[in-house]
Amino acid sequence: MSEPHPRGGLYFEDLEPGKLYRHRLTRTVTQMDNMLFSNMTLNPQPLHIDAHFCATETEWGQPLMNSLFTLGLLIGISVNDLTVGTTIANLGMEEVKFPNPLFEGDTVHCTTEVLARRVSKSRPDAGIVTFDHRAFKQDGKLVAQCRRQAFMRLRPAS
Repeated sequence: MSEPHPRGGLYFEDLEPGKLYRHRLTRTVTQMDNMLFSNMTLNPQPLHIDAHFCATETEWGQPLMNSLFTLGLLIGISVNDLTVGTTIANLGMEEVKFPNPLFEGDTVHCTTEVLARRVSKSRPDAGIVTFDHRAFKQDGKLVAQCRRQAFMRLRPAS
């Protein structure tokens, strides 16, 4: 692998299919995260913002982390290790899953596997990379998974 982007991201050529990255950053999620994200996105769902409702009317007994916050955290944790400065755009996300609940106070760690890549047909300086992102909580349970396609920069000619 050659030098990364000056900001630290990997170029298209560095992202080899089959490679698994275990991200260094972890994050303990908080009530404040849940409240701010839910309120910033105008989501009034009591599953995220009403502790009394959750304690008395749900099977969980406590607020669930907002799933879109969890998805954003999952992809965000990967940026520092993989794509900072080298992503042109996200092209799409599919097969987004939340197989186990994430609660306030849980600590998230993530992995990313490069599934595929191909050079762009329309832009000779870019390629499309397919990532499989996974988030786990401290007990090892999978709490989020997403397949994402990103438009990535090719290494500039020297």
